[in-house]
Amino acid sequence: MKKRLISGIKPTGKIHLGNYLGAIKKWLELQNKYECFFFIADYHALTTEKDKKILKEQTKNLLIDLISLGLNPKKTIIFKQSNIIGHTELSWIFNCLIPVSELERMTQYKNMKNKEKSINTGLLTYPVLQAADVLLYKGEYVPVGEDQLQHLELTRIIARKFNNNYFKYFKEIKPILSSTPKIMSLNNPNKKMSKLLGETSYIAIRDDAETIARKIRKAITNKEGVKNLIKLYEYFGDENKLNKFKKDYQKNILMNSELKQELTTSIISFLKPIQKNILYYKKHYNKIERIIKKGAKQAQKIANNNLKEIKNIIGI
Repeated sequence: MKKRLISGIKPTGKIHLGNYLGAIKKWLELQNKYECFFFIADYHALTTEKDKKILKEQTKNLLIDLISLGLNPKKTIIFKQSNIIGHTELSWIFNCLIPVSELERMTQYKNMKNKEKSINTGLLTYPVLQAADVLLYKGEYVPVGEDQLQHLELTRIIARKFNNNYFKYFKEIKPILSSTPKIMSLNNPNKKMSKLLGETSYIAIRDDAETIARKIRKAITNKEGVKNLIKLYEYFGDENKLNKFKKDYQKNILMNSELKQELTTSIISFLKPIQKNILYYKKHYNKIERIIKKGAKQAQKIANNNLKEIKNIIGI
């Protein structure tokens, strides 16, 4: 029997190559090895997104993009977090177990607190809902980057607290670390590729050929910038040309214009079939809706059974 793996993604904007290489590419591999539950974390998005039209549109686009990239509903359960009764309910149960001090030490929360004068409670309890997302389905594995390990450790702490207070119900959650190095921003190669750094910092999977060419043409080409472009080419380009670029870089004779041109061609070629899929599902969104409806039905059945057991354990 396959081990159960859980992961979610927030609908907070366009998927870019950093997202793909850092997380989604790994998802596509894992769906062949594990019993996978992948969900759209739209409740989590409420901590920052308050416009309902934007949230709906971004959720719709994200679903289309994930299926277009290769997430296979025949191999994995795909659903929206908000369609399942149980995530927020289990989160409340966990809130009553975890001290506020545990949440206040979370690096992500501290960083946000330092930037904003007033932040919502959801940003404080965010990792508790993350724990519920995983433990509601009695997940065993979670794919994470190194910057997410602290939140996963909190999930493990919550599971232990529940087991110690009531009954040994939850298994120890194990991380599956991504081996993909951080993909850095095109316009600031000292920082991770991010939508927060502006449109020219990333290449979105929906960018057309002209946009991709313009962004790469304007990419910073200091030492770190060139290394980042070579790293990108490593994932999308020709191996023989990659070896040449690496050797030329070491000899300090690399032609940046040639590297940029080859990278542009390679990324456009990689994205072409994906963008074809996106256009198809935009026209046939009813097929996405059927996938989500089926996934929600499968996930809800498991959630109902586990939540019933959890309530019985705590005396509700």
